[in-house]
Amino acid sequence: MRILVVNGPNLDRLGVREPDIYGTQTLGDIERQVRERAAARGVEVDFFQSPAESRIIEYLHREGPEASGVIINPAALTHYSIALYDCLKTLAAPVVEVHLSNLHARTDGSFRTRSVTAPAAVGVITGLGAAGYLLAMEYLIDRNE
Repeated sequence: MRILVVNGPNLDRLGVREPDIYGTQTLGDIERQVRERAAARGVEVDFFQSPAESRIIEYLHREGPEASGVIINPAALTHYSIALYDCLKTLAAPVVEVHLSNLHARTDGSFRTRSVTAPAAVGVITGLGAAGYLLAMEYLIDRNE
């Protein structure tokens, strides 16, 4: 079983960027936690992060067909990327969208409460911080067993 974990723009700035909203863990910290849990469950995980929508879509086109599942935090792409939505819809593997902050509780602009990519996912985990990645992975593993 192979799960892709894909992160969008600015998530490489976790731990520094607005820690009051996104927490103090870095993306590397989250990756280590996911890798440890995946290893304990005998699952391979591949991580990818890019600020570029086109690179994320290219990665999913290339790696998605062989994946058992996809965990994606589209970051800002969540709110406007129809191209990413279309890409996610082409995948046979189940997709779980993850957000560190609670999109529905955001007050810094109404656009941040809406996800155009969520309808391409089997589920969305929002507001649980880094634990959302672990929950998404556990769901995908259990679903594929």
